[in-house]
Amino acid sequence: MPMSDTVLIDEPMPGVTRLTLNRPDKLNALTYEMVEALHNALDQVDADHECRAVILTGAGKGFCAGLDLNGFGVVPGTEDLGRVQQGMATQQIIAEVVHHMRDVRQPIISAINGAAAGGGFAFACASDIRYCGESAKFGTAFVRLGLSGCDIGVSWMLPRLIGASRAWELLLTGRVFDSAEADRLGLVSRVVPDDTLEDTVLTVAAEIAANSPFGVWMTKEAMWSNLEISSLRAGIDLENRNQIMASQTADARLGMSGLPGQSREWTNS
Repeated sequence: MPMSDTVLIDEPMPGVTRLTLNRPDKLNALTYEMVEALHNALDQVDADHECRAVILTGAGKGFCAGLDLNGFGVVPGTEDLGRVQQGMATQQIIAEVVHHMRDVRQPIISAINGAAAGGGFAFACASDIRYCGESAKFGTAFVRLGLSGCDIGVSWMLPRLIGASRAWELLLTGRVFDSAEADRLGLVSRVVPDDTLEDTVLTVAAEIAANSPFGVWMTKEAMWSNLEISSLRAGIDLENRNQIMASQTADARLGMSGLPGQSREWTNS
């Protein structure tokens, strides 16, 4: 399927793929075309065994302003359905991006430039790592539109990122908060000057890409799974299985044969 220009794909360095939401004149607000393009891009990344890390960012002065309230478009196949049915199809295809981001083997790093609101805020939360520029602004926004504050997985992800009490306050007020508060809350790993955001994220992506692909994949799997697991014992059992599997790979034998920190040519085998 041909890629839409609403999501750009490039490789800023070997092993790193960058996905750029590309409607800068609309602060990268979401339309059906963009969401479908993002799903296609994530499929492409997941199938690329040379890709070791993914960067998600926005073109222009914003990360993603959420749903385009001037017209998202109609999900194909729902044209003759009722308003509720069409709305549910729209809801599901947007929310499924969160699952898709979690299921991609490679870690996803959000480089949050400018506004991350509504669906954009959800995509930031769904990323494995978040960095933002000093000008970044965040907001759940949903409740201020007459909707529930709980949308696109935010009510599950946000309490796990910053704690339940803080998440309740943000979701119930729908207020906008800045990069400094995002840093204090622990929502982002680091706030950097806007003009250094790209280089900062590329440096982190390169550090991840330097590790064994299978080890990184299993780390991502265990981290997400352990957010859902109900006990320490179940979490440790999962870790034990992952470690034994990883130890049987050629990359693990290579990794344990040299000095810690030594550069290695991983074979992904």
